[in-house]
Amino acid sequence: MNRKSIFLTCLALTVILAVALFVAACGSGEETTTTAAAPATTAAPATGTTAAPATDTTAAPPTTAANAQPIKIGTSLPLTGSKSVPGNAAKQGYQVWQDMINKAGGLLGRPVELVIKDDASDQNTIVADYNALISQDKVDLLLGTFSSLLVLPSSAVAEKNNMVYVTPTGAAPEIYERGFKKTFMSQQALAPDAGKVFANYIVSLPADQRPKTAAYPTMDDPFTAPVIEGIKKIFTDAGIKNVYEVTYPEGTTDFDSIVNAMKGANPEIVVHGAIFEDGVALVRGMLKAGVKPKWLFQTTAPSTGSQYSDGIGPENTEGIVYHMSHSPAAKTPGNAEFVKRYYEMFPDAKDLPEDVADAYAAGQVLAAAVTAVGAIDQDKIADWLHANKVDTILGPLSWDAQGRPQGEFMIAQWQNGQIQIVLPSNFATAPIVDGWKPGTPVK
Repeated sequence: MNRKSIFLTCLALTVILAVALFVAACGSGEETTTTAAAPATTAAPATGTTAAPATDTTAAPPTTAANAQPIKIGTSLPLTGSKSVPGNAAKQGYQVWQDMINKAGGLLGRPVELVIKDDASDQNTIVADYNALISQDKVDLLLGTFSSLLVLPSSAVAEKNNMVYVTPTGAAPEIYERGFKKTFMSQQALAPDAGKVFANYIVSLPADQRPKTAAYPTMDDPFTAPVIEGIKKIFTDAGIKNVYEVTYPEGTTDFDSIVNAMKGANPEIVVHGAIFEDGVALVRGMLKAGVKPKWLFQTTAPSTGSQYSDGIGPENTEGIVYHMSHSPAAKTPGNAEFVKRYYEMFPDAKDLPEDVADAYAAGQVLAAAVTAVGAIDQDKIADWLHANKVDTILGPLSWDAQGRPQGEFMIAQWQNGQIQIVLPSNFATAPIVDGWKPGTPVK
């Protein structure tokens, strides 16, 4: 082989190698999951609205929706990092919603395709994710994330790009104080009212049964802090003395100083603003130090079901109270079908965390508005949501002009290893039991 041939061969190999390295580098970015739509089949509507009578599709070509251009719906969730437990639950909720709506014929006769990114529980990452969903992935619609801390920046990206943002969480009041017109939360109420039903129950107890002192530890989080403040105000106004309060940073793992301070203060009720890991860690610390107040209320953490009970021990859950948005036993429209499909899709699941249901309801809300408008028109979708009520598995949801939900949370309590709705009485699956009783064997 002459020198010219050798040179040309080497040049060609060099170009091929460079192209291969470039392609590999482009594929090494953050994780993005695209969940393709399954072929559409006839099923009950999954939108959750009170809609016109269902159309008989038996005469239509069975693959019409499946062959149509998919509607791409984007979201970024905390699938890793400190909020990964509820984040992965929300992903499951979106997946169940996608499955059920596609089996019902899709959205506007088109299959739904989910584009899901992992924000790693990081505010900077989620901003980049939602910008990428809009500008690179070219999604048609958006769904929200988990945690008010992440909803705050991601909803701003959606508003800037004139896109509706329906989120399963985002109860921090400040989210709705920015003049945004396209942010909606698919739960019943904002954070300051999340524990209101429970707080009012406590202050209604006879004087000899009512706690006289309270402690208020909370994570520095835009959701947990307002919940605790709302309960504290009701208690303080009723004469329940505040003997200890502290706000700790996200990521705190050592609760010894907080537990010791509470032991010295000896509160009769502890109201704890927790997400998950901190909720488990504080209870473990309390048990180790022998801190056992008569009542224990926590935000969010107890709603994670078996992950929570496994974390603190099933025998230590008895009587713990928390606010809740969903119960598998609720008689709301479509709830039984949702619960059934969840366990079919995730057969290894021990229970159904409410974060799954909240995400499913977000899909229901978005689908209801798109269906009612009859097109993907962001302005009309937002206007419709401001003016209408949507029936969901959480019950009826509606919003004011700022997107604030206009409902009321239920209160749940761990009883004999199971979660029961205890307040308000018209939703109760069991009467409330008198306080926290750690060490109670589960029968």
